[in-house]
This record gives sequence, C-alpha cells and structure tokens, in this order.
Amino acid sequence: MPRSDPDPDPDSGLRDRLADSVAAEAAFEGWTRAGLAAGGRRLELPTGEADRLFPGGPIQVLTHLSARADLRTVEDMEKEGVGALKMRDRIKGAVRIRLERHAGEREAVRRALAVLSLPFNTGLALKLLYKTVDAMWYAAGDTSTDFNFYTKRATLAGVYSSTLLYWLNDRSVGAEATWAFLDRRIDDVMKIEKLKAQVRSWTGAKSATRR
Repeated sequence: MPRSDPDPDPDSGLRDRLADSVAAEAAFEGWTRAGLAAGGRRLELPTGEADRLFPGGPIQVLTHLSARADLRTVEDMEKEGVGALKMRDRIKGAVRIRLERHAGEREAVRRALAVLSLPFNTGLALKLLYKTVDAMWYAAGDTSTDFNFYTKRATLAGVYSSTLLYWLNDRSVGAEATWAFLDRRIDDVMKIEKLKAQVRSWTGAKSATRR
C-alpha cells in the first residue's frame, strides 16, 4: 500500500487558527506582541507556542493572513467561473471578493494599515500589495509578459488601495457605496486605456505615413 507524503507543515492548521485569533484581538490590542499573546490565550495554547508558530511576531501574522487571503480570492474566482466575464467584470469581482470575504474586520484592517505605513514597514507593505494585485490579475486570466504586465499591476494597485480606504469608512448597507466607488474607479481606468489605445493607433498611423 503506497505511503502518503507527510504534511510539509504539520502546524498549518493551528497556525491558521492562531492567525485568525490574533486578527480578532487586533481590533483591541493592535498588531502587537501583546495581541499575539492574547490570540494564543484565546486558543488556550501553552506558553510560548504563539511565538513558536510566528517567531516573526505580529508582522509575520499579517504577512500570513495576506498571503492566505490572496490564495482564497483566487480559489473563489475560479469556483465562480469568471472566465466567462469581461475582463472589467473579472477585476471588479476580484476586488470585491477580496474585500467582502477575505479582508477581515474593518478595525483590524485599519490598524494593520497603520502598522504597515510605518517607515520601516514600507517595503513589506508594497510587497504585500504587489502580491495581492498580481494574484487578482492571475485569477482574472491575465497572460501578458511585456511592459503591460507591470502597468496593469500598478493600475490595479491604485484601484484596490483607494477602494480599500473607501471601504474602511463605508457605513452604507451592504457596502453599496464602496461598490459604486469601485465601478467609478474602473470606469476611469477603462477610459484611460481607451485613450492610450487611440494614441497608439494614431501614432502608428502617423509613423506609417512617413515611410
């Protein structure tokens, strides 16, 4: 009888539970060592177990949660068969799924952004943002390999970041104001892309007439 491969990370389940517990405490304790300890106590973990699971402290918890949210966003989009939608609707769906299902509680997210905005965390903040928008484009079916690969991600980073900040302060029913804001932002991006295409067409035609 074939032997199954051992779990590469036997602590993955417990680590996920602890990360969720720390996120629940973050609204009160912030993303701090005290919050990590409180998350461990909530799960009744032995002393020192929380530090063993996340030796990098609360910043490592944030990184873990962000990566997991990216993965779950991709999985949700694949389950919902976004391939049949227009690219505009795929991206809108990706942002909405990320915020509605996987961003976490608003106060915990607000405190996370405050921590990531500190000068010594700027590099990590940009890295996490890049990974998030890259995952969204991947799930949307983007296959670009030229310069558009980077411009698309930079554009979506702006859309996602501004929508996230709007969502944090949105008290409308079902966050409908946020989704309307997201629609407007994507409309703006599509107008810019249309203008760029027209300029490329015009400059290409102009170059051709000079030959």
